[in-house]
Amino acid sequence: MIRSRRPLALAALVAASAVAASAPVVARPGADATAAPVLTKLGSYDTGLTGESSGETAALSGDRLFVTSASDNVLDIVDVSDPAAPQRITRVDLSPYGGGVQSVDAYGDLVAVAVQAPVRTDPGNVVFLRADGTHVATVPVGALPDMLAFSPNGTRVAVANEGEPSGYGQAGSVDPEGSVTIIDTPRLRGKGRAPDVSRLASTATFTAFNEGGPRHGELPAGIRLNGPGATVAMDVEPEYVAWDHTGREVFVTLQENNAVARVDAQSARVTSIAALGSIDRRAAGFGFDPSDKDGGIRIANWPVYALPMPDGIAAFRVKGSTYYVTANEGDARDYPGFLDEARVKSLTLDPAAFPDAATLRKDPALGRLNVSTTDGKGPSGYTALYAFGSRSATVWTADGTRVWDSGDAFEQTVASRNPAAFNVDHADNAVDGRSDNKGPEPEGVAVGEVGKRTYAFVGLERVGGVMVIDVTDPRSSQVVDWVSNRDYAAMPTGPDSGAEIVKFYPGRGHKGGTLMVSNEITGTVTLYDVAAR
Repeated sequence: MIRSRRPLALAALVAASAVAASAPVVARPGADATAAPVLTKLGSYDTGLTGESSGETAALSGDRLFVTSASDNVLDIVDVSDPAAPQRITRVDLSPYGGGVQSVDAYGDLVAVAVQAPVRTDPGNVVFLRADGTHVATVPVGALPDMLAFSPNGTRVAVANEGEPSGYGQAGSVDPEGSVTIIDTPRLRGKGRAPDVSRLASTATFTAFNEGGPRHGELPAGIRLNGPGATVAMDVEPEYVAWDHTGREVFVTLQENNAVARVDAQSARVTSIAALGSIDRRAAGFGFDPSDKDGGIRIANWPVYALPMPDGIAAFRVKGSTYYVTANEGDARDYPGFLDEARVKSLTLDPAAFPDAATLRKDPALGRLNVSTTDGKGPSGYTALYAFGSRSATVWTADGTRVWDSGDAFEQTVASRNPAAFNVDHADNAVDGRSDNKGPEPEGVAVGEVGKRTYAFVGLERVGGVMVIDVTDPRSSQVVDWVSNRDYAAMPTGPDSGAEIVKFYPGRGHKGGTLMVSNEITGTVTLYDVAAR
């Protein structure tokens, strides 16, 4: 068990990597075309706003689409009764409630919006509105409420309070604790007097896991805790939440910590934390392209371990068992006073671990790959290299056991289907441009049942579009399609670039459901009908 503020133990990561290497490798797309659902574009809404984080998050309820734009701190309420011709009803200014909108979700006539404080390290708010934009209540939550979601029956909202620091070791630096807030919503649905908001929310904290705390011994081996001088509760940064089917439990990604926490919604208590280990890039089916200076598409095995560090997470149930799927984006800490990232060519590699270090440090090899400066460091240099994000999606059991990973399938799929889109950035169409830094960058994920099968839909933040994975049999999952509405010949990008949030709404559309994809660079939200083949 980790009982101090030491960097992640190498032995724990190597052991986890050995497990990862034995995980089943996904079959290539097209191996079973009948397994892919049919996605038909219904229409797109354009915020008309410029700047990154326009159209960043969105939610759908009935014929209303709710779209946030952090760049302007607004919420658009849109009529999508005709999705081919969406009409904005109103634009709600959220500046009275805080310094920037982070997330939105809706259930029935109630809309919840997460808004950070003007000073990001101060407590933020969740603002509840009616579907017409009328204010209902403002509930204080933790610092930097980054993502929220209603429970399946709409009676609760879970909020991931990321608690990012302003810096480390700098004058005036503040590092708030990460937490998860659970808000009861039934009293917000009435038309009478506004409820006492102080009685609506309870917060799950991580303070008991601090060194010397009663639960410190429960921390799993392998959890990343590397913020200089930070307690465990300060170091933990909740990113994304997913409810189980009962609405009693919440799965929460702790992205920078490479872990997932489970929270009991009734007691607002963290019940357990699972460390996610790493993936061995030397294993068959787990290769990647590590360089933007290697002359093109070169997916191969390399002596690198990948830390999943997921952003998005979605839970689903198969034959009475709960699983969750993660979109393994990766994220380094980069703050005044601490940068946990460097290119391989700037590091000293242990000659015993890397006898071919001179070759590996060249730009066409691993030289330009961004890796952790915290993990894998030995007395004679780095004995192992750990990259941020595994460029994949992973299926886990509820207790955090990995049962399947997509390996290199995302990069292989784009390379075979549209080489001009391979590892492009969301801000330009330069082929191979993101290979040195997280590649296609899976970010959001949703799960839905279509016909008799269950699918995970994974948004690619940089490349764009959605990977479709058949997870009907979680242990034998398969990537079956990639759907993108982005024009890779447009300058600089468009129309759907920067896929951020993916949500699936069952029972809508013609046969199966509706898939919603919000795109933070182009400020567009696209709806797809999803039908069984």
